[in-house]
Amino acid sequence: MFSASSGILALMTTTDPLEQLTNYYPISPLILTAGQPTAEQIALIAAAGCDVVINLARPTSPNALADEAELVAAQGMDYIPIPVVWEEPTPDDLARFFAAMEANQARKVFVHCVVNYRVSAFIYLYRVLRLGVDPDEAIGDLRAVWEPEPHWTDFIEAATHALPPP
Repeated sequence: MFSASSGILALMTTTDPLEQLTNYYPISPLILTAGQPTAEQIALIAAAGCDVVINLARPTSPNALADEAELVAAQGMDYIPIPVVWEEPTPDDLARFFAAMEANQARKVFVHCVVNYRVSAFIYLYRVLRLGVDPDEAIGDLRAVWEPEPHWTDFIEAATHALPPP
């Protein structure tokens, strides 16, 4: 039997299916981030209405899907690989990421790497340097995922000084 209280409980326990992804962190209605999805989770990303998947992990990263491009395409989404070397992110990597985000700014984008660390740093920089988001707001979202290691802090600082906010 259904009662008002059981209906409220059902609504309260309903969660976003993408929350099962490693370090899932939605930035906005159009920008979702997480760690490496499984082959099965690619369908969840499509069901969430995503149009584009941007992958910042390398093909040799842990749990990488050798056929990720095909899996994404089979779900009707576009796939953009930007393999960023964990130990050495470059300004060129960031420029390619900015270009991909700007080319798809009106579409729902899912961005991932291995555990959402590279992504959170790149998203921070995109939001601050391209979207004009207050750095204090954006850093809170970055730190909700992780506290960047020194080489990533250096990269973020260098990019911030090289490419001032809009």
